[in-house]
Amino acid sequence: MTKLTENYGSLTFSDDVMKERVPKSIYEAFHTSLDKGEPLSKEVATSIANAMKLWATECGATHYTHWFLPMTGLTAEKHDAFLEPTSHGKAILEFSGKNLRKGEPDASSFPSGGLRATFEARGYTAWDCTSPAFIKDKTLCIPTLFCAYTGEALDKKTPLLRSLTSLSQSGTRLMHALGLKDVHSVSASVGAEQEYFLVDEKYYQERLDLRFTGRTLFGAMPPKGQEMGDHYFGALKPRVSAFMHDLDDLLWKYGIPSKTKHNEVAPAQHEVACVYGKVSIVTDNNYLLMESLQRIAKKHGLVCLLHEKPFAGVNGSGKHNNWSITTDTGINLFNPGKEPEKNIPFLAALACTIKAIDDYADILRMTISSAGNDHRLGGHEAPPAIMSIFLGSELEMILNKLVTGEKIKRDEMGRFDTGVSVIPTFSRDNTDRNRTSPFAFTGNKFEFRAVGSSQSLAGPNVILNTMISEVMDQMADLIEGGMPAIEAIKKFIKEHQRIIFNGDGYSQEWKEEARRRGLNEAKDTIEALASYIDEKNVTVLEKHHVLSRVESRARYEIHLDRYIKTVHTECLTALRMAKTQYYPACIEYLSTLADTALKMEKIGSSMMKDTVYQYSQLVETLNEKIKALETVVKKDIETYDAYHQAVYWRDEGLEAMLSLRKIVDQLEAETDIKAWPVPTYIDLLYGV
Repeated sequence: MTKLTENYGSLTFSDDVMKERVPKSIYEAFHTSLDKGEPLSKEVATSIANAMKLWATECGATHYTHWFLPMTGLTAEKHDAFLEPTSHGKAILEFSGKNLRKGEPDASSFPSGGLRATFEARGYTAWDCTSPAFIKDKTLCIPTLFCAYTGEALDKKTPLLRSLTSLSQSGTRLMHALGLKDVHSVSASVGAEQEYFLVDEKYYQERLDLRFTGRTLFGAMPPKGQEMGDHYFGALKPRVSAFMHDLDDLLWKYGIPSKTKHNEVAPAQHEVACVYGKVSIVTDNNYLLMESLQRIAKKHGLVCLLHEKPFAGVNGSGKHNNWSITTDTGINLFNPGKEPEKNIPFLAALACTIKAIDDYADILRMTISSAGNDHRLGGHEAPPAIMSIFLGSELEMILNKLVTGEKIKRDEMGRFDTGVSVIPTFSRDNTDRNRTSPFAFTGNKFEFRAVGSSQSLAGPNVILNTMISEVMDQMADLIEGGMPAIEAIKKFIKEHQRIIFNGDGYSQEWKEEARRRGLNEAKDTIEALASYIDEKNVTVLEKHHVLSRVESRARYEIHLDRYIKTVHTECLTALRMAKTQYYPACIEYLSTLADTALKMEKIGSSMMKDTVYQYSQLVETLNEKIKALETVVKKDIETYDAYHQAVYWRDEGLEAMLSLRKIVDQLEAETDIKAWPVPTYIDLLYGV
């Protein structure tokens, strides 16, 4: 990465930097340990730690931290100075191999799902040597795992690395069964597309809902939304362009090669995409990207919103997870080649993916579940919550004929002709794109479009890696047991074709068809989370040493608790805004209307009478809705278990908020804009 970032002043202790700063024997020993999955020796760790310290201090770093991914959904870090006092009253720079390899944060203060009690505080961070360290705010950040004193994973990184080990073992076994004996490892790569909104900070600060929940709990649609399609790929506004330039500059310093940036469909919505990389590194990079988005936005007087649905009525934001599997010999197993029907490794990987998505659709759906994503999925270009696979007409035809035994007549894809004589023709891709599919094949990879913009890439990829590992083992069992590879491929495809759907995922017809096919359909996060503790899923995660039984249960409890607290916070915020902002403003405006009506009556005009009456009725309804939400918030549900508390906030809290929102939004449309107490959608969506 040094060559890519030499003009930017690299902030990453990349492989190239390490190679320049440690002895050749240490560098080779480090990579030997990585390749074989063996622990680093004390000598190697100490040498690398010393080189890392010298590099970091030369770059201006004064502290170091173990940077990890707890179950809060955010990153965590505790900074320690390189300086150590001596017995002579002086200080020296100190950073040992032990400092690099191990830290001890308080495990009871992070979400643990019952794994850790308050009095059981000890936890450990352990250096993730597969991901490069970097410098942020004069601090050397060392990517680490985070586990409890008893060994259970309390973070998102540990299960991800475990799943990659499982994928490599199972993938290598299948490749050997297919005759590719030179394959020694298989890995997953990801390219992430990150969507986000930018709003003016002055408007953000005046909206309690944005500040406390990340989304607008109220807001009438402006006269113009996204229906004109004029924002998508439109010319960048100068302020946004300057923001994006600074963002790119920072990302490249971190060794995160930002490749694409553009306006998205909704007003004030944008996207940034980075090039492919190993999934564990890309996961870390995406956390750093999200943090960088918010930090750079502040410098431009903006706020970056990463909520999945910050504005009702327009597109929400996703994080498209482009996933592929590659052998150490350089074969992308999702690359069909010119003749897919003859490409056995591709067909095997594709058949395994089809079966895996069908068998484990429930837990894959769970990985993209959150209170925020519930508002996004199923509309405005976000895929539905029903898991299905889009393959495209050509690939589906090949699979159908493969299963039936029909001869495949290869009609070469035609050239794309614009009809303009001076424009050269070019070949078309072998698939179209389907924006309504949650899991779409896009030529040489699968795009999991359902991931939410604020979510970690770790969760979905843990499950993708684990479920494909399981099914690869199943196919290897068949082939090693004597079944020809092509017959095993045909068996998987024939038995799981129901998961393939190339049509409109938004249509009511598809919802009905999906039910007839018996496909999984969890309508919301609470229903989806149940798959975490389903015996089938618990068993496969335990079998592949990705999550133990207690770790799966803990994650169920953590996610359930997060849902409860998210909706509860939204209810409290909505109530505060309604009582202290909207209701007083509406009462004051009603008083103004009434005074005007009296003055009009004195000159013989009753034109304001109906207006005052109608507005007063709306205000009266507002008062009723406030009281209804207040009743919901004040109800004592402490005796409920976590599941029933979540159900209560979903059924009672969300419904009461939505009912309150409808009347507030109606009042907004009827109130003098100068009298409205908070910035409107017009300000937020068009104010940059």
